[in-house]
Amino acid sequence: MSGELLTLLLTTVLISFVHTASGPDHYLPFIVFSKTRKWSLATTMFWTTACGIGHVLSSVLIGLAGVLLGWQLSKLEFVQGIRGDLASWSLLILGVIYLVWGLVRAYQNKPHKHFDVYDGDDIYVYTHRHGEAVRPGSRIKVTPFILLAIFVMGPSEPIVPLLFYSGVTRSVFEITMLISVFTVTTVATMLAIVLLGYFGQSFVRTDKLERFSHAIGGAVVTLSGVGMVFWDW
Repeated sequence: MSGELLTLLLTTVLISFVHTASGPDHYLPFIVFSKTRKWSLATTMFWTTACGIGHVLSSVLIGLAGVLLGWQLSKLEFVQGIRGDLASWSLLILGVIYLVWGLVRAYQNKPHKHFDVYDGDDIYVYTHRHGEAVRPGSRIKVTPFILLAIFVMGPSEPIVPLLFYSGVTRSVFEITMLISVFTVTTVATMLAIVLLGYFGQSFVRTDKLERFSHAIGGAVVTLSGVGMVFWDW
């Protein structure tokens, strides 16, 4: 395994884990449903896995746009001789852009979705800003199928620059490995945290970390780009 591929895979694992673990919406609904609806362990794992895969599929579809863009770019004649350097610099530049965007988003306090329990057994989804009171009319009652739809429509953006890199290098093997590692890490992280909650164990609060999850993802991609460009990873 090449150093570049190892760096990409480790970056994918870290981004996927941080993105999943820092967002309570990735696991809280399943823990609540398992308790309030008295789901069995098998049912809890089924819905967690289904929503995790749905979340991954939407992320991969967006990422494949990056693959196609990188693939088409690599076909240009003047790119052929510098394809490796172009891929590394592209990863670094995209990482910096994503890092800056993540920091701006965190400090602008953009509206984001949250799940919470009301009326004893019912779970609702709503959007709000940090420090803002929730208006009762903005809450939407969640069912397992609505939850699945929410996950499908909520992709993980950090996978895009990684797949763009593999598109420039035109490596189908890299693309397949990245998607596989991203899928396994995301679903495994969701299952691990949900199972902890299912058996009554608490997980570290990640409310503040969630706000900076995009910035953290951008920082990880940037670090990988720096390593490839300047340190020959």
